[in-house]
Amino acid sequence: MNRENSTYTIIYASVMVIIVAIGLAFTHQVLSDRQTANVNTDKMQQILRSLRVDASPAEADGIYRTLVKSAYLITPEGVKIDGTEGIEPTDPAFSGEGEGLAVYEAEVEGSKKYIIPMNGTGLWGPIWGYLSVEGNGSTVYGSEFGHAGETPGLGAEIVYPAFRNQFNGKELIKNGEFKSIAVVKPGQTNSERDYVDGISGGTITSKGVDAMLLESVGEYKNFLLQLNDGK
Repeated sequence: MNRENSTYTIIYASVMVIIVAIGLAFTHQVLSDRQTANVNTDKMQQILRSLRVDASPAEADGIYRTLVKSAYLITPEGVKIDGTEGIEPTDPAFSGEGEGLAVYEAEVEGSKKYIIPMNGTGLWGPIWGYLSVEGNGSTVYGSEFGHAGETPGLGAEIVYPAFRNQFNGKELIKNGEFKSIAVVKPGQTNSERDYVDGISGGTITSKGVDAMLLESVGEYKNFLLQLNDGK
């Protein structure tokens, strides 16, 4: 076949496209299970950090299964949805499949904690996290935050203990009403809510965390208030 012929060029290009497509499909198939396992492990690590436990990827699964006793979905009214219990990565609360709000129940040193996932928006993209709350539905035990692309040295500082540890012991409920926790500029205060200092130079990210706590955790207010009533 004449290699300078346009037909040859079209056939050659088509064959190469097919070969590359098959190669990519094969690679995706081979790596898919490992990628999913890595995502699940990272999620377990984040949940554990909200419980003040740092676990390596190799340790995460075992420690997660030791501490997390139950996971399930609830309605906005705070009612557990039947058939959604289970701590496996394929179960509804962990996988994010199904209608409802995910709740994880853990036991740390004989004390029950409730872990709530959060999602919000920072300066450059999504932010997220987990908040662990004592059995009274109000007192924060620990927190974990993540981001997709906040500025290093500024908004990205939300992932570090210096910021996260400020939430420990803060109250979500005041006088029987869900208030959340305010994130304020360093040096400022908030008379209506418990508060923590935001990131210096990371005002928009700090506001994003404040809004995430108020709105995302606010979706669980009925559940938390029920816990608080029964404390």
